[in-house]
Amino acid sequence: MTALLALGLATRTIFRVDVADGRASVLLKDTAYSPDGVVVIDGTVYWTTMGRPTRNPEVEGEAAFDYSAPTGGLHAVGLDGTGRRDVLPAGSVTTGKQLAADGRGRLYWSDREGLRVSSCRLDGSDWTDLIVNTQTGDGTAECVGCAVAGEYLYWTQKGPSKGARGRILRAGLTVPDGESADDRTDVETLWDGLPEPVDLQVVDGILYWTDRGAEPDGNTLNRAPIPSPGEVGEPPEILARGLHEAVGVAVDSRAGLAYVSDLGGTILAVALDGTGDRVVVDLGQMITGITLVR
Repeated sequence: MTALLALGLATRTIFRVDVADGRASVLLKDTAYSPDGVVVIDGTVYWTTMGRPTRNPEVEGEAAFDYSAPTGGLHAVGLDGTGRRDVLPAGSVTTGKQLAADGRGRLYWSDREGLRVSSCRLDGSDWTDLIVNTQTGDGTAECVGCAVAGEYLYWTQKGPSKGARGRILRAGLTVPDGESADDRTDVETLWDGLPEPVDLQVVDGILYWTDRGAEPDGNTLNRAPIPSPGEVGEPPEILARGLHEAVGVAVDSRAGLAYVSDLGGTILAVALDGTGDRVVVDLGQMITGITLVR
């Protein structure tokens, strides 16, 4: 049976969803505050948290929540819901966002307010920063999505809300000799001027990503071939539109589907051949990261 794990942002919950019939059950409550990115490795679920924000009562919407204090972390639990532990305890990370794995015992994640992409081993050891940006004050330096394919790291910097200044970038999995995470010569901008790219995944040489930006090209699921070194990406193909603040993406190439979550609480199954989409489940709450489980 194929299932999805989905993170409930406000309820601090990991849901398990049967993709065939949409039935949902709770795998874990109390993820710690604001879970965002999730992967499964050898029967263990790993997830990031953004931590506990402070709220400005005079501001409405997402802008009211300030995540700039380092209260995020990296956590793990068995697929049966037992053995919960902190890989990196709360306060280790500023704002943990999308999480990825390289299949060789390392985790990678974006840290939005931390302006960086970092990596560690599955037990939290050998923690290192791979990308460190300089604060710009306009959101363009904030790292959100994170994916690994081959010897490359891919990540998004979504920019200001509805600002059409988002980028998708690429660099090697290791910092070049003699260089540092805040001054690398191998960083490539593959796409620029995107509405507001969020999570991403590489499958069979194709990059898939969600976008929360303004319509018509925002609140979409997109894909495009990975460009060769030194090249920029082709204009993306939009597979689905009309999402309600799209976040997570999980591609099942065997089934010919991509699953997409949004802050409206819906998980969609989108046909990779472009023939349409269907609602898998409406969880009735803000959903962030998702990942496949077989």
